[in-house]
Amino acid sequence: MELPCDGAGICMACKNKPPDEETLNCKTCATPWHATCLVSPPQELADTLQWECPDCSMINPPSTSAVAAGRSEEAGKLIASIRKIEDDKSLTEQEKAKKRQKLLSGAAAGPSPSDGEEKKEKNDVLDILDKELTCSFCMQMLDRPVTTPCGHNFCLKCFQRWIGQGKRTCAYCRIQIPPKMASQPRINSTLVIAIRMARMSRSSNAGGAPKVYHFVHNQNRPDKAYTTERAKRAGKANACSGKIFVTVPPDHFGPIPAENDPERNMGVLVGEIWEDRLACRQWGAHLPHVAGIAGQSTHGSQSVALSGGYIDDEDHGEWFLYTGSGGRDLSGNKRTNKDQSFDQKFDKMNEALRVSCLKGYPVRVVRSHKEKRSSYAPETGVRYDGVYRIEKCWRKNGIQGFKVCRYLFVRCDNEPAPWTSDVQGDRPRPLPVIKELKNAIDITERKGSPSWDYDEEKSCWMWKKPPPVSKKRVADSGDPEDSKVIRTIKRQRQNVSVREKLLKGMVHLIKPELKAFNLHTSKHVVSMKCLLTMICDQYQWINGNFFCFWVVHQAEFSCQICRKVMVYPITTPCAHNFCKACLEGAFAGQSFTRQRGQGRRTLRVQKNVMKCPSCIIDIADFLQNPQVNRELMGVIESLQRQAEEEKMDENSEGCSEEIDDAIEQPDLVSDAVNDPIAEEPKDESQKA
Repeated sequence: MELPCDGAGICMACKNKPPDEETLNCKTCATPWHATCLVSPPQELADTLQWECPDCSMINPPSTSAVAAGRSEEAGKLIASIRKIEDDKSLTEQEKAKKRQKLLSGAAAGPSPSDGEEKKEKNDVLDILDKELTCSFCMQMLDRPVTTPCGHNFCLKCFQRWIGQGKRTCAYCRIQIPPKMASQPRINSTLVIAIRMARMSRSSNAGGAPKVYHFVHNQNRPDKAYTTERAKRAGKANACSGKIFVTVPPDHFGPIPAENDPERNMGVLVGEIWEDRLACRQWGAHLPHVAGIAGQSTHGSQSVALSGGYIDDEDHGEWFLYTGSGGRDLSGNKRTNKDQSFDQKFDKMNEALRVSCLKGYPVRVVRSHKEKRSSYAPETGVRYDGVYRIEKCWRKNGIQGFKVCRYLFVRCDNEPAPWTSDVQGDRPRPLPVIKELKNAIDITERKGSPSWDYDEEKSCWMWKKPPPVSKKRVADSGDPEDSKVIRTIKRQRQNVSVREKLLKGMVHLIKPELKAFNLHTSKHVVSMKCLLTMICDQYQWINGNFFCFWVVHQAEFSCQICRKVMVYPITTPCAHNFCKACLEGAFAGQSFTRQRGQGRRTLRVQKNVMKCPSCIIDIADFLQNPQVNRELMGVIESLQRQAEEEKMDENSEGCSEEIDDAIEQPDLVSDAVNDPIAEEPKDESQKA
């Protein structure tokens, strides 16, 4: 059996690397072959120039079967297409090789009619990324892409598998990979966020009813929360959150039923115990893994955790007194502080609990083993104890001398408590006598009927009023044909497409605001998130667009030096992207080495350290021969080309709308003529 040479130039038949004089390249497919391993090698030197490999020349006689005949016919079409590419004189050798490679890999096969219909429905940005950013190993879109110093991109798992086999050269061009990059590959965050934005835009553009975006990156999370090797000493503080196994939104009120539990079809049962707060979070009982209250100040509170955070708490099982959050100094490097230093107020999470009290919403309660003073707390782990309802809330002087917010929780669940042997759940009971209410202030009681109450006919607790609507829902887009205003708004929203987000950053919008803001905050330390939030509020952007703003600021295809769309992009070993001219200009005039000794004895030449403009990693070896990331450059050029085409289409649409407006103008003019108020002013001052 005749076999060609592999990618490393080793003959697949004799397992040896043939010398150059014994290597034959096919005229059609340019595949190298070992001449001595061929059955019928060319006899003369002139025949080697027009030699075709056995796969292209089809020297084997065709079989009489229909399957073999079909295969030979397909092979004949493939060879004809390759020869057509070779005969095209308008293409360069590099373009011919690229087209030949796409043809042999099946990428240039003609789409079927059904494929064409599906392609129209797909997002063009994702199609471009899928076409350009493909891993050479798995032939799929890049997953956590890694860029080598020679400018080629691979999936992280594929790259690690390649390095694990002992290979230290690029699988695409065979250039040596630095040992540090091979041992610690860095993910190209620009490509990651670009692919993620394109995928999210495709899912949002798909038709259908509005969806609830529960957890966007759930597919990237592990099945169980884990701690990295580096963060094991710090414990679970730096742990990665695991997958969310329930399908309820984060602001879901009340119990989690079986229909929202696709894993077990049981729901979250009262008495379930998890290892820690991170595992409790995976089942939606209480999402924050540190904070004791989950909720929103204008929406209400969904769950609380009893973990011994405040000494004022009192736990009586079916009811308990809960202390609100705040009142402690956590400035600087303080992460925990048991001492209270100022009064608590009904704001933020405390206000969320008061909203749930006024509305009568059910609040999920979990108890932790850290609550050592309670006899109802579990011995280990975290346990879900059902839903409670807040009947009253007030403020009083706490044990440490400062005012605290207090809440009376009363159990109202259809399932019995974990510490009882009852078969049925709770029944309405009279409220307990709270002695501290005599000296309390800011007492809040529910005056109307609660949303979650007991039904005497059905003998169960249920929603008497519709539960609060999730804030995570997608707003309805509406019909674009209703009016001209809606069409204009929709066109403006479409103008800010994913392609423009990738090609055009929004940093120029905040530069003047940063300068003006620094004048007022020169004496205060303000985090970047707070700064961007204030700027977004000034531009009257909704909270949903804040995430888009932050992603655009990080994910745009812009150079990190000139802040413009990259020209000849270069990816450093530390996974930062720059224009080739900008990166070379940043180190212009600097030599890679410097002489030591200065006239005295000759010392060894020392290498100059050249740090990356975005981090502290030395890239001096990389700068000696920087390579352009051709795949990233192809994506940028394709997006720019389509952006120009869309602008031309929008200009043509704008002209047509102006013509429509001009057609409607005579009616408006006639109305103005008949209206006496619309008469032309005779005085020049009135004209002004």
